[in-house]
Amino acid sequence: MTIRSQLAPPERTALRLGFLRLSDSAPLIMARELGLYQKYGLQVDLLREVSWANVRDKLVSGDLDAAHMLAPLPLATALGAGGMRADMITALVLSLNGNAITVSPGLALEIAGRGGDPLQSARSTATALGRYLRETTPQPELTFATVHPFSCHTFQLRLWLQAGGIAPERDVRIIVLPPEQMVDSLARGIIDGYCVGEPWNSVAVQYGVGAVQVTGHQVWNNAIEKVLGVTAQWHKLHPGTHLRLRLALMEACTWLAHPANRVDTARILAQPEYLDMPRDQLLPSLTGQLQFVKGQPARELPEFHVFGRYQAGFPWRSHGEWLLQQTGAVLGKTLAPERIKALVQQTFRTDLYREAARYLDLPCPSGDYKPVNRHNSAWELEPGIELGPDMMLEEWL
Repeated sequence: MTIRSQLAPPERTALRLGFLRLSDSAPLIMARELGLYQKYGLQVDLLREVSWANVRDKLVSGDLDAAHMLAPLPLATALGAGGMRADMITALVLSLNGNAITVSPGLALEIAGRGGDPLQSARSTATALGRYLRETTPQPELTFATVHPFSCHTFQLRLWLQAGGIAPERDVRIIVLPPEQMVDSLARGIIDGYCVGEPWNSVAVQYGVGAVQVTGHQVWNNAIEKVLGVTAQWHKLHPGTHLRLRLALMEACTWLAHPANRVDTARILAQPEYLDMPRDQLLPSLTGQLQFVKGQPARELPEFHVFGRYQAGFPWRSHGEWLLQQTGAVLGKTLAPERIKALVQQTFRTDLYREAARYLDLPCPSGDYKPVNRHNSAWELEPGIELGPDMMLEEWL
C-alpha cells in the first residue's frame, strides 16, 4: 500500500505557495522539480515575492495558501508585533543556518586593521568592530540592514554586535531591506553592512562590493532559519492538504540533504522562473564552498545550509521560546515566560510534524525541547536521534 493511498483526500489540490529569491527556498522548488507535489495529489503554483512583509500579508489575507517563511514570523504575527495579528502555525522547519554578515570593503579593512579575522571566530571580528567604534573620533555612524525586524538575521546581527561590546540600539542603526536590495544598497554606500541569507553574501563578494565577516553558523550552530508557514484557520479547513504538502516538502528536504544533489539544485534554482540569477552565484553556499573575500580561497563549510539532517525539520519548542525572547528584546519588552510558552505551544506544532514523520517512517524526537550551547559536535539526544552542534559564538581555532 502506498503512502498516498493511506491518506485522507485533500480538501483542495490547487495551492499557491510564496517564496523569496533565496537559496534556502530550495525545498519548495525541488519538490516541484522532483514531482513530489504531484506524488501527493497537489498542483502547486510557486509565487516569487519581494519581501517578507509581503509574504506575511498575503498569507493572512488568503492570497497564499502557505509559504517559505522566516522562523520568528509566525510567532511575531501571532503576538501582534509588526503591525498585523493573526494566528499562524508551523509544523515543519525547512532549513537550518544559511545566513552571513557582510560589510563594505572599507569597513572590512578597519576590522582587519584591528585584528579581526573572519576565519578565526565570530568574536574576533565583533571585537575588532567594537574597537573601531570606540577608538575613532568622532564615532563612525554605521548603518546595518536585516530583512525583517523579527528575523533570525536581526537576532544574529544583534548577538554579533553585542559580542563586540556594541549596543545595537545605541551604537549603530539597523534598518530593514528586502534581501535582493542588500547588495545594491551596500555598493551605493546607503548601508555599511547587512545580515542576509544566500546568495546575497556571495553576490557581494563576487562583485567585490562586500566581505563576509561571520556566518550565521558561527553565531549559532544549526540555528532554525526558514519554516513552512500557514494560518491556523487555513490548517483547520485543510488538514489533509496540509499533511500532503508537508510530506512532499519533507521528501524534498531529505533529497537536499545529500551533498551530491546540490550542484543540480543550483542549476535548477538559477532558472528564470525561480531565482533567475547565474548558477555561479548559487553554488558557493549550496556546495559549502563559501568565499569570504573576492580573490581569496573559499572556505569549506559543509553545514552552511542544513536540510533534512540533524532532525532539521522538527519545530523545537525550545527554539520557539528563544525566538520569542529575542523578539521581546527587539521590542524592548520582557515577555512573561507563561505567555511565551503558551504562544509557542500554539504556533510550533510538533504534533503535526510527528504525524507526517510517521507516514514517512522517519525517526522523531520524543520531547519538544532540547539544550542549546552545550555541544560542539554532532551528538545523540536519544537512540536514533542525532543532532548537530549547537554552540553560540564559537571559536574556530
